[in-house]
Amino acid sequence: MSTVDDVPALTADNTAMPAASACETVRTWLEEADRVLIAAGAGLSAAAGYDYGDTDRFRELLPALYRLGLRSRYLLGAPLPAVMMWGYWAVHIDDIRFSPEPNPLYRTLRELVGDRDHWVMTSNVDALFARNGFEADRVFTPQGDYGRFQCTVPCSRETWSSRPFLDTLLAAYDRDSGRVVDPHALPRCPRCGADVFPNIRVGPEFVDDSYLPAGHRLGRWLDDAPPDSALLVLEIGAGFNTPGVIRRPMENLVRHTPRARLVRINLGHPEVPADLGPRALSVPLGADELFYGLRP
Repeated sequence: MSTVDDVPALTADNTAMPAASACETVRTWLEEADRVLIAAGAGLSAAAGYDYGDTDRFRELLPALYRLGLRSRYLLGAPLPAVMMWGYWAVHIDDIRFSPEPNPLYRTLRELVGDRDHWVMTSNVDALFARNGFEADRVFTPQGDYGRFQCTVPCSRETWSSRPFLDTLLAAYDRDSGRVVDPHALPRCPRCGADVFPNIRVGPEFVDDSYLPAGHRLGRWLDDAPPDSALLVLEIGAGFNTPGVIRRPMENLVRHTPRARLVRINLGHPEVPADLGPRALSVPLGADELFYGLRP
């Protein structure tokens, strides 16, 4: 594994600089910031131990699907019968959304932010921020939350806690076959009886009503900033699967905000726009390597 001392960082013109210097720059920018916006994609949760592409973890959690030749949690649209697909959803969501243990990487990030005025915007649907010390009403999750289910029609704008549905599914789940053995355990909309689905953004039927108020509060927080305040955007693990959710908006925010800086922490896609000049820093490290290296 590479360390902070031996992995180069990139400046806005894509020239290399020592990673230790990049680490010090992040530390300095954080100290100089009055306000911090954390903008996180899947790379942060992967660094925290929830990597959808982790084949070993997939085999441990879902051995029947592994025997079928599947190798990752990216199963949306896979041609599985409903009793197997719901077995997958139950195990996957129970693991990634409701695991009770505190996560050390998210806790470390919370400690680094400290008492600075801050907000979170994340495409992740695992609630790991709110479960690890960040104020839930200052976390905007525009892609949804595995903690809620919705009607697939949808027959209303109502959503429901996924926990009761998952408990019923898991009680009827057979790990050896990967199936929910009681078809009556498959979740249905309590209003109209149609299929339900996790309340996440996969198409136009997504019910986003419960997330919009946080987005509006974040917008006001940005608009109401004192003109002389220094904003630091910590963008973590946001690639090109959904660049319009995190990556592009953060670039535009910094581009149009005086005294704003962008730190892009990304192993696979660390480049930053050249027009941001010295106000942007690219750090091609995993979030775990950087944040643990920043601890006192």
